[in-house]
Amino acid sequence: MTKIQELTVDPKAKGLIFDIDGTISDTMPIHLIAYQETAAEYGFEITSELFYSLSGIPAYQTSCLLKEKFKQDFDPQEFANKKEYHFLQNIYKAEPIKPVIKIIREYTGKLPMACGTGGTRFYATKTLELAGVLDHFEHIVTAEDVENHKPHPDTFLRAAELIGVEPEFCQVFEDSPLGIKAAEAAGMIATDILPFIKA
Repeated sequence: MTKIQELTVDPKAKGLIFDIDGTISDTMPIHLIAYQETAAEYGFEITSELFYSLSGIPAYQTSCLLKEKFKQDFDPQEFANKKEYHFLQNIYKAEPIKPVIKIIREYTGKLPMACGTGGTRFYATKTLELAGVLDHFEHIVTAEDVENHKPHPDTFLRAAELIGVEPEFCQVFEDSPLGIKAAEAAGMIATDILPFIKA
């Protein structure tokens, strides 16, 4: 892996907000496999391109989108539940994303921090626990906490409210285009972590 430059905190930042899947922990390939295994049970195929275009959207809403796109006749909640089951079987394989973990540990106690995810609270806490940083976050905003998910700004605005920092002074660390759009829509400092972790 070629190190392009170091992931840093913006000098203007007074609070930090982190996405979880694909940002703190490299769970995205595991989510992809879970969706593909579930789709196979229903007789259709999900490409990696389609999956990554939907990243950041909660499982239930993704299931509704897939049902419509592939003209399938299934219960979206049942599909989402099966997908989460497949994900849970392999969640332990996810590796922490080191440049992001370094910032979390370095700024704990120095700047207020929160997580903002499109995942459920169960999977968010499980992922943070496996990454070794659950105790670094007092606030986690999940799919259950807001009505409008990424790319809407609500997740990150709620996180900013919880840590008591004005949106313009919050730096968001994200890996997905929808997440970056959400951070920008919230008027925050949007940081795409992908250039820092990929050659």
